[in-house]
Amino acid sequence: MYRWIWRHLPGPLAAKLVLATVLVLGLVALLMFVVFPWAEPRLPFDQVSVN
Repeated sequence: MYRWIWRHLPGPLAAKLVLATVLVLGLVALLMFVVFPWAEPRLPFDQVSVN
């Protein structure tokens, strides 16, 4: 899959590195600001009890 993405990025090596970095940072931002806040109330991590 990564090879497929790398082959379809346009430009020489430097441009591909910049575009790949932008894609990774965009994915991290999407996870941090959309996916994780949506999933956090649905996870049982705040319901901890010790007997």
